[in-house]
Amino acid sequence: MESFSGPTMGSTYSIKYLRQDGLPSSADVQVQVEKILAEVDQQMSTYRSDSDIERFNDLPANRCQHMPAPVLKLIRVGEQLSEQSEGSYDLTVEPLLNLWGFGPQAREEKVPDAQALAQVRQRIGYQHLRIERDQLCKDAAVEVDFNSIAAGYAVDRIAAKLEAMGIHNYLAEATGELKAAGRKLDGSPWRIALEEPRDDQRVAQRIINIDGYGVSTSGDYRHYFEKDGKRYSHTFDARTGAPVSHTLASVTVIDPSAMMADGLSTLLLILGPVRGWDYAEKHDIGAFFVIRTDSGFVTRTNQAFERLSTGKPSDH
Repeated sequence: MESFSGPTMGSTYSIKYLRQDGLPSSADVQVQVEKILAEVDQQMSTYRSDSDIERFNDLPANRCQHMPAPVLKLIRVGEQLSEQSEGSYDLTVEPLLNLWGFGPQAREEKVPDAQALAQVRQRIGYQHLRIERDQLCKDAAVEVDFNSIAAGYAVDRIAAKLEAMGIHNYLAEATGELKAAGRKLDGSPWRIALEEPRDDQRVAQRIINIDGYGVSTSGDYRHYFEKDGKRYSHTFDARTGAPVSHTLASVTVIDPSAMMADGLSTLLLILGPVRGWDYAEKHDIGAFFVIRTDSGFVTRTNQAFERLSTGKPSDH
């Protein structure tokens, strides 16, 4: 088994794959993987002022900027997820995160006053974005944040590159988003441990087998603050301009695309234990819900999740 890892997007990535005759060296594979990660970071990172998307975010209203094709692709995916969630999921919520104290430009965690909230909400909404040929345009001073889909997109790109290099048995992970295909050295499927959301420690709650799918978990149990006994999550509903206040603690999604798993896990977390569950059922999304109750956490999985998490070879 070959493996390597490194820093990326403010976090880390790791790759494991089965060593076989005729495959490129681990060093050569690492060069290709890091090339993809560097490109995604340069195009989509909100934590570096020189990225393509941050230069766009700095523009005032009624301006356009040339964008590389991957950025436009993610804008279209974000628009699709926004429309399907009736505007709850939105790529333009970063100013809200900053206002509440969660974003890259945040000062302190606080509950904003109504006036500040109303001002910022004028700069929120995917409908203020449009694509004209190879340009991204805005009719309000919106800012795009790809944090809910960029890492998943990077994992899909890495998986495609590994396949192109003749590597068909691998586990690729970046900032917690992952995709696995094929088998391990002993012929068993790749096993992924899903974490139970405990504030005091990490406990693996469920082991799933994956072959040919992306897996993403979104949760509100790591990033939150409490004020006057109320818990404020870092997960925002763009329709209300406020953090979600329901009992859904985390969602894991399995999907052929790591990018879609990434975006959908965020979308379902925003929608909550009832709307999110109905959405997953309607769209046949494999979902694993962890719900907060007075007596601890309870889990709920749908048939699509059970079907996809058996590790039986997929049709990819």
